[in-house]
Amino acid sequence: QVHLVESGGGLVQAGGSLRLSCAASGLTFGRYAMGWFRQAPGKEREFVAAITWTSITTYADSVKGRFTISRDNAKNTVYLQMNSLKPEDTAAYYCNVGRGMFSSTWVPGDYWGQGTQVTVSS
Repeated sequence: QVHLVESGGGLVQAGGSLRLSCAASGLTFGRYAMGWFRQAPGKEREFVAAITWTSITTYADSVKGRFTISRDNAKNTVYLQMNSLKPEDTAAYYCNVGRGMFSSTWVPGDYWGQGTQVTVSS
């Protein structure tokens, strides 16, 4: 069974940085794309960033140039480095396993972690 555990969230001032981690188990991690989403109170969950199994990355326009997604296949972990944080980045952040193995494009799948809260104060 696929299991995802996010960590690294917290409270940070605007302009600060955080690094989120998502540890995956129950799958052959290196064969799957991985993604990050976020959901603020009262809003729909939205795409943040994704990385394919060949480490091709894609980002939402709102985080381009500030966030970096990366992966360590030896540790079955995907990361989200968040710099220059803004109050509007405040949300619960979730990782997601992409649909299908060896996909060259990002399509979100059915497995989600429990989320980690990021709060950016102004």
